[in-house]
Amino acid sequence: MIGLEAAVVEGSGGARSRFRLGGACAPELSRWQSGGSGIPSCLITMDLRQFLTCLSLCTAVALSKPTEKKDRVHHEPQLSDKVHNDAQSFDYDHDAFLGAEEAKTFDQLTPEESKERLGKIVSKIDGDKDGFVTVDELKDWIKFAQKRWIYEDVERQWKGHDLNEDGLVSWEEYKNATYGYVLGRMIVDKIDADKDGFVTEGELKSWIKHAQKKYIYDNVENQWQEFDLNQDGLISWDEYRNVTYGTYLDDPDPDDGFNYKQMMVRDERRFKMADKDGDLIATKEEFTAFLHPEEYDYMKDIVVQETMEDIDKNADGFIDLEEYIGDMYSHDGNADEPEWVKTEREQFVEFRDKNRDGKMDKEETKDWILPSDYDHAEAEARHLVYESDQNKDGKLTKEEIVDKYDLFVGSQATDFGEALVRHDEF
Repeated sequence: MIGLEAAVVEGSGGARSRFRLGGACAPELSRWQSGGSGIPSCLITMDLRQFLTCLSLCTAVALSKPTEKKDRVHHEPQLSDKVHNDAQSFDYDHDAFLGAEEAKTFDQLTPEESKERLGKIVSKIDGDKDGFVTVDELKDWIKFAQKRWIYEDVERQWKGHDLNEDGLVSWEEYKNATYGYVLGRMIVDKIDADKDGFVTEGELKSWIKHAQKKYIYDNVENQWQEFDLNQDGLISWDEYRNVTYGTYLDDPDPDDGFNYKQMMVRDERRFKMADKDGDLIATKEEFTAFLHPEEYDYMKDIVVQETMEDIDKNADGFIDLEEYIGDMYSHDGNADEPEWVKTEREQFVEFRDKNRDGKMDKEETKDWILPSDYDHAEAEARHLVYESDQNKDGKLTKEEIVDKYDLFVGSQATDFGEALVRHDEF
C-alpha cells in the first residue's frame, strides 16, 4: 500500500495503492495482473529505475481519461440496496431488520406465519428479557442480521467439528474433521488463541474474520521475507531502508527524476509512528500498521498527513479548491468539466470546507477521507422504534412489533400488496 511512492493509483472503495521499491512492489502489482488495469506483468521483473520510468508512463496514460473520478473515502456498507421510501414499500426495512436473504423467506409466508416467526425473533432481540425492545437492543439485532452469514458460517462449521457435542471443539476434533493427520499443529497455533487445546466459537469467529482480511496478511507475509534479512522475526529500520533504497540514495541526480532521499524521509516517519515502542524495530503487527496504516486507529494521522502532502501542491499546509479538484480530475486541454466535477466543487464549498475559509485544514481533510462511520444500524433501529412504539415510551413490546409486522418482515400479503401498488403506478 504505502512506502516509497512512485505512483498513486485509485483502487476499489477509494483505497490508494502505492508501489514500493524492491521486492515489496511485487505483491502490489499482482493485484493488477488479472485486473485489466493496463499495467503489464513484465514490470515485476524490471529493475527499479526501469519500473518507475515505465510506471510513470502508465500513470500518464491513466490520467488522460479526464472523466474518471477518484474516490478517497472508504464507504460503510449499506443495510440494503433498496430505496428507503416507506411510502412505496418496506423492502429496505425488511432487509435491514432480517438481512437480505432472510427477508426473501418471509415474503413466502402467510401473514399468520410471518407474525408467528416475528414473535420468536422479538424474544431473541429482547436481551434482558424485560418484555421491552429498546433502541440499543434493536440496533444490536440489526448489526447481527447484517453479519448473519458470519455467524451461520461459524455455526455450520461448529456442528461439523464438535464431534462429541460437548459445546467445545478440541484440536483433535478439528484436525480430524478437516485435515486428518496431515497438517498437525500448524492450524491449532493460529486458531487456538489461548493455547488450551480447544477452539471456541469466539476463536473460530475471530479466525473467520481474519480470513476476510487475508489479502492484507498475505501481503505483509510476502514482504516480510524480503526485509527480515537476519531472520530474527523482526524488521529493523536499517533492514527496510537497505532493501528498499539500497544505493539509490548515493545518486544526487537520478535519471528518473525521483527524489529518493525525500521518499525515504517519508517512509522513516511512518515507520517510527508504526513502531509503538520506539526501538526502530518492527514486529509483524507493527510492520502491518506500517504497510496498511488505514487499518489502525493510531496510524490515522499519518494517513491524513500523507494525503495532504500528496494534494497540497503549493505546500502551504492546506488543500484549496483547485488542489482538491486537481487531485481528482485532469483538464487535459478540455475546457468543459463533467457534471461530477461541478458537483465536487459544490461539495467542497458546502461540506468539505467547514469553516468557509476556502481551504481544508488537517481536521477537515480527516473528516473527508476518514469520516466517522455513519451508524446505519442505529439509524434504522431508531426508525423502527419510532414507527412501532405505540405508547411512545422509547422501547418496544412484542405486541407492538407484531402489530407492525409488515414493517419488520415481509409476507405473501405484503409482497402481493406492494406488487399491486407497483402495478397501479403503471
